[in-house]
Amino acid sequence: MTGRRCPSGIRQALAAHTTMTLAYADEEGPQACAVLYACGGADTAQARDADAGPALYFVTATTTRHGRALARPGARVAFTAQRDGQEWSALTGVQGRGGCRPLDAAERAAAWRIYTERFPFVVASDRLRGALERTTLWELRPDWLRLIDNGQGFGHKEEWERGEE
Repeated sequence: MTGRRCPSGIRQALAAHTTMTLAYADEEGPQACAVLYACGGADTAQARDADAGPALYFVTATTTRHGRALARPGARVAFTAQRDGQEWSALTGVQGRGGCRPLDAAERAAAWRIYTERFPFVVASDRLRGALERTTLWELRPDWLRLIDNGQGFGHKEEWERGEE
């Protein structure tokens, strides 16, 4: 389903999870990594644009393999987010793909607030806060999302795709 507004069920599923597995490809081939993420809030300019869909924020260094791959212009990823240990009959998760980009200093403050509200342990530790404040904060802007919710029936899917202007 292509639509301008990302369905609330997909947004709620993204908000319910905290870890996503990013898949990307670089000169060494395909690879995946897990990162903690926070969903963008309605107070950000991009989130107010209904067609923009959710923004996902995560921290990773540009010196890591995935950080180098994501820093390339036009970097694209696929990802999944789901809770571990689910029974197949109630399995719920989100699949998606989109573009990643490092946030500049002007954008970082709002996204950092969203990230640390989701993960208060980051600011509770001076050492961790200091380390992450010096690390790149990224935005993943999905352009396609699929919610899988077996609790609504085996193989139940709901999709969203960013519309074209």
